Amino acid sequence: MDHIRIHPDDNVAVALKPLAKGMSVCGVTLCDDIPPGHKFALTGIAKNENILKYGAPIGHATEAVAPGAWVHTHNTKTNLSDVLDYTYCPVHPSLPSQPPRTFRGYRRPDGRVGIRNEIWIIPTVGCVNSPAQALAKEAASFVHGTVDGVYAFPHPYGCSQLGGDHRNTQRALAGLVRHPNAGGVLVLGLGCENNNITEFRAVLGDIDESRVKFLNCQDVSDEIGAGLALLRELCDTAADDVREDIPASELIVGLKCGGSDGYSGITANPCVGVFSDMLTAQGGTAILTEVPEMFGAEELLMARCENEALFAKTVSLINDFKRYFQSHDQPVYENPSPGNKAGGITTLEDKSLGCTQKSGSAPVRAVIGYGDPTETRGLHLLSAPGNDLVASTALAVSGAHIVLFTTGRGTPFGCPVPTVKISSNTALAEKKRNWIDFDAGIICETGDITAAGEALYDYVLALASGEIRTKNEKMGYRDIAIFKNGVTL
Repeated sequence: MDHIRIHPDDNVAVALKPLAKGMSVCGVTLCDDIPPGHKFALTGIAKNENILKYGAPIGHATEAVAPGAWVHTHNTKTNLSDVLDYTYCPVHPSLPSQPPRTFRGYRRPDGRVGIRNEIWIIPTVGCVNSPAQALAKEAASFVHGTVDGVYAFPHPYGCSQLGGDHRNTQRALAGLVRHPNAGGVLVLGLGCENNNITEFRAVLGDIDESRVKFLNCQDVSDEIGAGLALLRELCDTAADDVREDIPASELIVGLKCGGSDGYSGITANPCVGVFSDMLTAQGGTAILTEVPEMFGAEELLMARCENEALFAKTVSLINDFKRYFQSHDQPVYENPSPGNKAGGITTLEDKSLGCTQKSGSAPVRAVIGYGDPTETRGLHLLSAPGNDLVASTALAVSGAHIVLFTTGRGTPFGCPVPTVKISSNTALAEKKRNWIDFDAGIICETGDITAAGEALYDYVLALASGEIRTKNEKMGYRDIAIFKNGVTL
């Protein structure tokens, strides 16, 4: 294929290969060279007329657009505005049943399931980042049995924060301490910080004392020696953990995109949508986040809410994030990024309608706040921004065992859990083999989104079983970023 009209109602098509001016494509003669991933008009579009892609408006024309003309930021403007009122118009999708599947995971003493058996070092405050990293490096020699490795997660917060920011830090770190991918955790504090261990333990609640250890660096003469002794204990405890068959219904997968391009909504995101529907049909859990990249597509998600209470929560999710932008005197539609635009994404609606396809067609069963754990199964909407590291960390904090990260331009980062990079185009997969785990660009050649989604499902179950590792795991790329809003003292 050299182009695609995504929906019968669309008045634009997308080039899948470079198209030259003068070519006859889809019944029109091109007025311009069309880069891959970019749009061209299928009909004449009048000034102020809506431009339709995915069967929905992605903005309006700022000037008359001739058939065959390039449609992009030079002649298109967003339709988005500020806080809106919405009406619940439910659509109740039904998913085809799926045969039961399993993966090999670790059943933790509290009944939850992990897909890795790692030892994590979680600093309560940025002041102890360097000792945490030194401890992770030295404790590598303790790894034995089924322990996968020792990892530290430095961050700059935990002190000099107020209100919501302080709570965000505590809730994010608590979510990581409780994460079942960690067979053991060392909580490393300084001693004088706002988020001191005494305060943090109150946020953590009940813990398994054999799996979670605490150390205040100010309380000991040699924090490295004391920390290594605790890490040795944790490694010895976790070393005997064994994998067992776990129903796929207990798998939790986060859905994220970044560095998107014009192919993302055609290949990688719909591929993940097929996966998401397969997982949730089995009783598993998928978490969609990056709320600003729901703007313009939010009504599609609202219609899939199982009941009016969830609809109301989704309205609040969207409008509260818009108010967040407004409180900082920023427009709600200041997106897409320069890289997105270079790849063919023109407006935030264009980006959002592609982005939300990662959620498939499943009903929305839960709406959760930043730092909240998943407490039910099915498709969740999570309050977090679009920033790649912040949103991916938020997915892990809420319990995601794995993050599926679609990208058209590529990125090397990884969050605390396996971060699967899914390329929207094959050129990226071939260029950045050290970053990309799964090539959804093949859909441009095969046209078969369902087969690609089924292949991704098989890949994820193998990943969850420890049969394969993601590129970020192999490279040791693991970072966290915590959502910050207010004052730093």
